[in-house]
Amino acid sequence: MTVGRADSDADQRAAAHAAREAIEVLEVLWGQSRELAPTAPVSISQLRVLYILADNDGINLRALGEELGSTPPSVSRMCDRLHALDFIERAPSSASRREVELRLSGKGVRYLSELRARREESLADVVAGMMPAEQATFARGLACFRSAVLREKGAVGSVRGEAAGTA
Repeated sequence: MTVGRADSDADQRAAAHAAREAIEVLEVLWGQSRELAPTAPVSISQLRVLYILADNDGINLRALGEELGSTPPSVSRMCDRLHALDFIERAPSSASRREVELRLSGKGVRYLSELRARREESLADVVAGMMPAEQATFARGLACFRSAVLREKGAVGSVRGEAAGTA
């Protein structure tokens, strides 16, 4: 192994370590501020469905299952619960009478928008404590991280469903 390669490996490990630590801090932040950014009445898995539908209006159950890495019965049950909450709408597909298209309902759009706004407000308070140059570096770093995840997963749709693995 060459010295350049060793430095690169060490840099990669350091970056992975920093990312893990940042994720753990975010988990703690979300846990401490449940009243600021609660996910109720939906579970984390159902929230992933809402994220995917927000990015893929009209997706069918099969494609949603592929995004989530879940079985059709599991996806169908999640959608049943979200439909009962009036967060999603189901409609016959224009492409095939045997398929159902899924999309966020008006209530689902409002819920997701309000949740995102509360979370961003909570994060903005933390980011405000950073120097402007740190804020810019932080934003660039997160954008690069997201792009790398999308490339690694060969993402065509939403990283939210793919990065997490299963439902």
